[in-house]
Amino acid sequence: MGKTIIAPSVLSADFADFGGALAQIVDSGADWVHLDVMDGQFVPNLTFGPKLAEDLRRRSPIFFDVHLMVESPQHIVPAFAAADAITFHLEAAIHAHRLIQEIRGMGKKAGISIVPSTPAAALNGLLPYVDLILVMTVNPGFGGQELIPECLEKVHFLAEERQKRNLGYLLSVDGGIHEKTAPAAVAAGADVLVAGSAFFNARDKAKLVQQLRGL
Repeated sequence: MGKTIIAPSVLSADFADFGGALAQIVDSGADWVHLDVMDGQFVPNLTFGPKLAEDLRRRSPIFFDVHLMVESPQHIVPAFAAADAITFHLEAAIHAHRLIQEIRGMGKKAGISIVPSTPAAALNGLLPYVDLILVMTVNPGFGGQELIPECLEKVHFLAEERQKRNLGYLLSVDGGIHEKTAPAAVAAGADVLVAGSAFFNARDKAKLVQQLRGL
């Protein structure tokens, strides 16, 4: 699918300096900014809302990859006009196909995500309609967790389905992604690497981005 896309997650940034975090991502040469929106209900954590995306958008035109880890995502999707891609969870949406259509109708890339306990086959009916599939490789809610290796089998399955069915969605992985785990994710078929702790803890962020992209 082309070069590996690097998407640092501001979940691991200093929440008192989101502007500085954005500047670090842009200066590193990374491709996307990953924004984890958590409501304290769907996942056991609370982060931020659409105003952060709006405020950061005024500072940079970089691609904003918004990941909604919220209950009833259909209620909040319209508020994220500043995003370039909006991803919601299959587990949180009853009418997933309708919500995909709504996101695309906003002129955004439509993504869908699954948690580690959800089988990849649950997405079969939606594969022709999405632009992005985000496979969670940890249980969502907190950064700094270790990747669950079995989750990469889902990436491999979805990569094979993409080829068999001649589809064009991107495959993204989020959770425990760093220099040691990224090669296996890319080998499984991942196109987008979401890295939080690994990015913000790196002394040389540009070097890390180059290393991950080189996979």
